[in-house]
Amino acid sequence: MATEGQALQLVALLENELIRRRGPIDRHNAYYRGDHRLKFASAEFQKFHGERYRDFSDNWTQVVADSPVERLTVTGFQADGATEADKGLWKVWQVNGLDADSQLGFLGSVTSARCFVLVWGDPDDPDMPVVTFEDASQSIVAYEPGSRRLRRAALKRWQDGNEDYATLYLAREVWKFCRPLAQQDKSPQMADVDEELKRWRPRELGDEPNPQPNPMGVVPMVELPNKPMLVDEPLSDVAGVTSMQDAINLLWAQLFTASDYASFPQRVVMGAERPMIPKLNSAGEIIGKQPVDLDKFQIDRVAWITGKDAKIAEWQAANLAAYSEIIEVAVGHLAAQTRTPQHYLIGKMANLAEGALLAAETGLVKRVDEKKLWLGQGLREVARLIALAKGEDGKAQALRSGRVLWADSESRSHAQMADALLKLKQLGFPFQWLALRYGLTPTEVADVVAMRERELEMDPVAEITRQLTGGASPAPQDEAEEEPAPEEAA
Repeated sequence: MATEGQALQLVALLENELIRRRGPIDRHNAYYRGDHRLKFASAEFQKFHGERYRDFSDNWTQVVADSPVERLTVTGFQADGATEADKGLWKVWQVNGLDADSQLGFLGSVTSARCFVLVWGDPDDPDMPVVTFEDASQSIVAYEPGSRRLRRAALKRWQDGNEDYATLYLAREVWKFCRPLAQQDKSPQMADVDEELKRWRPRELGDEPNPQPNPMGVVPMVELPNKPMLVDEPLSDVAGVTSMQDAINLLWAQLFTASDYASFPQRVVMGAERPMIPKLNSAGEIIGKQPVDLDKFQIDRVAWITGKDAKIAEWQAANLAAYSEIIEVAVGHLAAQTRTPQHYLIGKMANLAEGALLAAETGLVKRVDEKKLWLGQGLREVARLIALAKGEDGKAQALRSGRVLWADSESRSHAQMADALLKLKQLGFPFQWLALRYGLTPTEVADVVAMRERELEMDPVAEITRQLTGGASPAPQDEAEEEPAPEEAA
């Protein structure tokens, strides 16, 4: 068991890493929400028009992040050696509201490069552990040296009221600490708080011990990375979009500005001296003259040309259509780089056949399948932790090599899906497998199987006939072909 000093040292180490990660996480979340600052603009454009477009964004980042998440749906868990999904695990999943919260967690993983899942037993209900998805800005997992899977410790840090809270999860015990708000979270007036008060101290938990034992025997928090790397941190899908997003926003700002200028006739003052205004002292007396700031005339769309021989050779309007063409090309690049279907972004649909539409979404489907691979490894460990929290050690061992069941990544019409499944049935695939492929959850498949059994009990002949005809209904008697007469047959 770790001492209090060792636990505090580990909390400080994990907290520093958590603070380091916070910058990119906040930035990517801001881009997802559409909070973009104008970038790549010239100094002159930024000076005169930057404030005008401060709250504008043509937010493609949200579409790129949402497109894979909407196809990431967990439908169940299956232990090694089992032929059906585990009903107990699915009950825990649904009671904890994870069919909805998992979507929030997957979105957090896509935008912030990772999210976390925490599993802990409920003393009031030992058969129903508490499972929560945690944000990357509040949670962190430390691994054993040289390992990407063996968890050494986990920390959850959050703020509530005027206190900071931290919970350190180890394999054998759990430490809970608190402190007044950290200095970086305080106003300048509170910066001189006694340094001793800023340190973590064990929380008062009433009758509960601190630290309290961890009956699961493993660190109960699991990391779900988005795009893990061998020697570096996982990658956010938003990280590769921000630069092109900034370029698109700038093009729109320039288009709006050019359109605004083109909406009014340009005015030219020729053959006149530069305008002057009186210069006053503090008493309001005229002490001289000063030229008018010509920057104001530029904003007001007035060009002041001095000299009687000055003239204009050409005054051509800007080609506004060129901006929209460049924006469309930029969005196309963004679609190709992120493997997001163009019809998700461009907003134009042609009369495409099902095969062409399927090919257009191939990149997104492969992107989703990659996420299922990496998220599935973490979720499989989550299923094992749920079994450990319930005291089911045998099931926990079987779940180490089990699998996560997902809804289909591809989007197909019902007619196309039914035709494919009918051909697979004729090849000999069992009904339950076909029902899962159709998109039913394991719970729904069990209900359908029970319905089929009741139908078979009520009318076994019709069921056998249906199976012999490959699923087709027998022809009515009056429509069946009449047998040829003996003389016609001869």
